Amino acid sequence: MIQRILLSLICLLLIAPLGQALAQSTVRVPPPSDLESRNYLIMDHLSGMVLAERAADERVEPASLTKLMTAYLVFQEIERGTISLDDEVRISERAWRTGMQGASRMFIEVNNRVRLQDLLRGLIIQSGNDASVALAEHVGGTEGAFVDLMNAQARALGMVNTHFTNSHGLPTEEAQYTSARDMALLASALIRDFPQHYGYYSERNFTFNGITQSNRNLLLWRDSQVDGLKTGWTRTSGYNLVSSREQEGMRLVAVVMGIDAPSHQQGGIKRANESQALYSWGFRQFETHRLYEAGAALTDARVWKGATDRVPMGLSEDLYVTVPRGRYRDMQAQMELDASLEAPVQAGEVYGEVQLILDGEILSRRPLVALESVETGGIFRRLLDSVLQMF
Repeated sequence: MIQRILLSLICLLLIAPLGQALAQSTVRVPPPSDLESRNYLIMDHLSGMVLAERAADERVEPASLTKLMTAYLVFQEIERGTISLDDEVRISERAWRTGMQGASRMFIEVNNRVRLQDLLRGLIIQSGNDASVALAEHVGGTEGAFVDLMNAQARALGMVNTHFTNSHGLPTEEAQYTSARDMALLASALIRDFPQHYGYYSERNFTFNGITQSNRNLLLWRDSQVDGLKTGWTRTSGYNLVSSREQEGMRLVAVVMGIDAPSHQQGGIKRANESQALYSWGFRQFETHRLYEAGAALTDARVWKGATDRVPMGLSEDLYVTVPRGRYRDMQAQMELDASLEAPVQAGEVYGEVQLILDGEILSRRPLVALESVETGGIFRRLLDSVLQMF
């Protein structure tokens, strides 16, 4: 077992310039307890910290939230250069018939050619089931092959309670499911990985084939700081909403699922109200800070038998932390480094961990990586260090 050197440093040393830690006994307001959502989760996008949740890992029907993954894969292929926003996509009978099965459709016609960019808007703004199939067939050849890609991508994103059976979310004989936590992970990945395409989710209306349809996310009309993402509903899933709101550089992602309502109008209002309640609570109670920049040296580690005896250690990604408001100065940072670090050392390899601690609880932990490579030293250095290691 690799020995570790434990370095416990207060935030004064690691999170400069914070000043002295302040002792506080602020009473925290709990999350809203009267929400009707059977499942919900609210998390900070940058730090990944979950602020509140209810049955967030329960497997539930995704409904049209499925289209978030459909869009993710289309964006991915655009960035890879395999498809283009200007592609003319032929509409199959299967895509057209799928549009006829539910209330959500783009009104595309069989054998017509439609610009891929228009299909994306039909998918995101109008929630078109027909647009979903047309895009799936354009990317995967068949919808079945595309669904395989969807499930593979879900696994890659850590969506452990998700299984898709189609590209649009309409019920099928084979069970398809997701969870509030998995939908939050997917929404955050969309925002992080495709900022150049994320603007589609804030568009309120889209007109195609002479028919104008409005985005069903009521928050886009209520709150200018909300910029996405997707609604969903079936009789068995209830009313769902995945959304995101940014305020003063802090972005939260909220998922509410399984809301019952007697009408589409009331269901849309309820899911918007419950999301707003979570945002109001989350932004009032928490704050997010970037502590360390990727590539910045946080410390250095002793290297045995190397061309040099020290190597700078840092993070491969920016490190953000979310804490209760007023408690940022109370954090402690702690690092663990490999004690038996021997050359050769490869830049980017993990050789330790940094932990952020508040009131004895670990808020975040990230791997420490070598920022430079260290080659094996000469024979004299190796012999000397072998002797020193004995003692």
